[in-house]
Amino acid sequence: MRPFTQPLPRVLGWVWIAIVAVNLVDLALRGRTYAAVVAAALLVFSVGVTYVLALRPKVVATEEGVRVVNPLREAFIPWQAFTWADVTDVLRVHAGDRVFRSWPLRETKRAKVRDNLRRADGYVELAEEEDPRRMRPVDFVARQLRDEAEKRKARPLSEQTEPTVVWSPDAVVALGAPAFLLVAALLFA
Repeated sequence: MRPFTQPLPRVLGWVWIAIVAVNLVDLALRGRTYAAVVAAALLVFSVGVTYVLALRPKVVATEEGVRVVNPLREAFIPWQAFTWADVTDVLRVHAGDRVFRSWPLRETKRAKVRDNLRRADGYVELAEEEDPRRMRPVDFVARQLRDEAEKRKARPLSEQTEPTVVWSPDAVVALGAPAFLLVAALLFA
């Protein structure tokens, strides 16, 4: 299955990286001062922040389970441990009594309130809620994960039965290395 993300932050993240690349080229060609070194370090740090907050977060359904990739940590929930997926303000994946919240898949309060008001006024029928074309995107992802879990639980492909949460080395490096460069630029340039 494809990764589930929000498209707008990803597009804006890539636009920001393109802007930073143009600015870094300009600084390399024209900047020969202390301010240019600090500006370059700040720009590189902003790319790390953009990667961690906009490009990296996603939810991925794999053959073995669900990966919930948040800015600094990553949770893996095997299909055997998966019990439910629902939406409050974010997509939540349940594994027994543990709940894993997804950073990238958020539900706007405005959409939720609007749907609740429509439901209270009788404008939404129950059959309409089950129609994928009328579902909110995050609710549709939760439904896809529940459907995938139903298919995968019958034939386990992995020995892992417990969810795991780990710090992501790529995210730590993406923030740590530019932060080190920024501090070095501020102290030694």
